[in-house]
Amino acid sequence: MIRSTKILLIISAALLIVGAGIFIGAMAFINWDFGKLSNAKYETNTYDINQSFENLSVDGETDAISFVLSEDKKCRVVCHELENMKHTVNVNNNTLEVKVKDTREWYEHIVFFSFESPKISVYLPKEKYSSLVINADTGAIDIPGSFSFDKIDISSSTGNVACSASSKGLTRISLSTGNININGVSSGEFDLTTSTGAIRMESVSSEGKIGSKVSTGKTFLTDVSCKSLESKGNTGNIYLKNVTASGAFSIERSTGDVEFDGSDADEITVKTSTGDVRGTLKSEKVFLTDTSTGWINVPKTTSGGRCEITTSTGNIDIAILKE
Repeated sequence: MIRSTKILLIISAALLIVGAGIFIGAMAFINWDFGKLSNAKYETNTYDINQSFENLSVDGETDAISFVLSEDKKCRVVCHELENMKHTVNVNNNTLEVKVKDTREWYEHIVFFSFESPKISVYLPKEKYSSLVINADTGAIDIPGSFSFDKIDISSSTGNVACSASSKGLTRISLSTGNININGVSSGEFDLTTSTGAIRMESVSSEGKIGSKVSTGKTFLTDVSCKSLESKGNTGNIYLKNVTASGAFSIERSTGDVEFDGSDADEITVKTSTGDVRGTLKSEKVFLTDTSTGWINVPKTTSGGRCEITTSTGNIDIAILKE
């Protein structure tokens, strides 16, 4: 090893030792409280609401949003928020409105280090409301099953949504990046969309259509009943376990498998480019199948509803469950 390289290695090691010593000394000075390293300062504020309302509208930036049934039957909104990015909470036109008010300077948008994150907790005095509208940027959204609405409308860029609240009308959830989890819910209709993420529905009933659309995520439906199901996707499999529709299944995929497990509909249409279609149905069908480079194995039944399955480079393998 040449002499200059040795000198550089010695200098580098010395600088590392000095840096480590400075860091240890600084952390000891602040009693190893990592929170003091952050330039983001948070505080928790409670906003009490005395007016009545039937609708809820929540706008968030990077907030995690949750809803809680109030034990004392009083409404309040608890915000864990930045000192210079507080929320306004008011009742206007029979609507509880929660909005973020960003008063930061441009340089305050740069956060070097933080263990904390903003959070909105909405404590509600009753279980039933007319509408729930949420517009968020980044953050998880949790709506428990203790609430019900006439309609639900949620839009978010990055964040997961967990919804166990029922709605009489439409439940619409649209995400760019994030998972949608629907559990134990009844609704008039569903419209679920996520670009990068999964859609999961379990123990769900719908009087109308369930619409689901993904770009690069999987779809899981378990113990679901509806009038009709329409699912579209680019890359990602769809699994249907004990899913029944009084009307039709319409499933489209570019790259992804379609798997049935004890599911059924009056009519079934499946189109996929490079995916397999397989599984079990509950009742006989009149099968119309086509594949370019795959093999086909379906029952030779001549009664029942229409079941049309088309794939380019995938296999088709369907069986009928015996009673």
